Amino acid sequence: MLPPLERIRTDLHRTTEALADAVAHDGATATPEWDEGTWRIAAAVAVAHGVAPLLADRSSWPSRRWQAFLSAQRDHVASRQGRIATLLSRLDALARERGLPMMALKGSALHALGLYVAGERPMADIDLLVRPGDVEAAAALLRILGYEESFRQWKHGVFKPVGARPFAGFGEHRDTPVNIELHTCIQERLPVRTVDVTASVWPRDATPGMCPYPSLGALMTHLLLHAAGNVCGRSLRLLHLHDIAQLARRMPEAEWSVLWHGKEAPWWAYSPLRRVERHWPGRVPRAVLDRLRRECPIGLRRAADRQTLVRVSCSDLWLQRLPGIEWVRSPTDMATLLMQRIRPSRESRQERADMVRTQVWLQGQAWVRQGHLRRVMTALTRPVPRMDTLYVVRGAWDA
Repeated sequence: MLPPLERIRTDLHRTTEALADAVAHDGATATPEWDEGTWRIAAAVAVAHGVAPLLADRSSWPSRRWQAFLSAQRDHVASRQGRIATLLSRLDALARERGLPMMALKGSALHALGLYVAGERPMADIDLLVRPGDVEAAAALLRILGYEESFRQWKHGVFKPVGARPFAGFGEHRDTPVNIELHTCIQERLPVRTVDVTASVWPRDATPGMCPYPSLGALMTHLLLHAAGNVCGRSLRLLHLHDIAQLARRMPEAEWSVLWHGKEAPWWAYSPLRRVERHWPGRVPRAVLDRLRRECPIGLRRAADRQTLVRVSCSDLWLQRLPGIEWVRSPTDMATLLMQRIRPSRESRQERADMVRTQVWLQGQAWVRQGHLRRVMTALTRPVPRMDTLYVVRGAWDA
């Protein structure tokens, strides 16, 4: 049986901070004095934040079970990365044959730059960006490779291998199907207004096949907007921060100017960079951080200055009543956010239904089958644990 929820909550907090320090210092931190239950929570946190394989060759903690767990995760990720590399190569060849430009985003691009070696960074799926007019051609290409569309959300369409079943075990596994997310734009809702940076990300001279980001600054812009969306939704991962810190180390200061190539100031970039600065001091140029701080709305700026990684990630066990409220920028946006919370749109209801249908961690959970009003009233009257967090904690306990 799991320990009491308050004990889980406490262990989530302290193991998340310990793992963040270990990642930031390349594993060179003192071994924590934890009991067996806390080590299991640490394993859950390492999986949830995507850093177990990253620590495999770096952690100096002498626990043999811990090291065996990290090594196994690294081996699974390395095996899966080989499949992903092969699939990207086939996608590139087919796209060239068909005259179709496309971009492999985020993790694929970071691997291509050599910021990670096989086995260090897990990839949940492959993200592809195509022009809006090329969606059908790209979907046809994916069908040639044995993929079918599973569902669509406002950000992307999700394609999965025909007949594939999701892996329901704990952590990374070599047999997990490689899904593909097909995007036509790079955007996030923060929390109700949409920020779109596609113009800064898509290369002007795109040619058929896999195109790289036009610059390191364009890749950084995408990583920061993605991280901002996850901060807003309380789903930031330590891996997101590590990606940004690794790229920042390679990026000339002049490249940061790409952040300001959009239609509005990148006020949203301060919050994730503030978290990077907390764990990797000096990695972000001071002039960049100071300028973003001035452009960030005062409420969000204050929240960013005091929030911890735990608070903006799944390491915070309790569901929050209005996640992202500090990102609201006007009374109208506040009213929209409250209305969406009280009465979700048809699109939101469909997204939830698709998630319940396709995500292993939501299946079989009584909470998600309850009506919306009942869930809201329950959350208003007592703390409710996050389903994604409990799923990975249970996985660590069973494993």
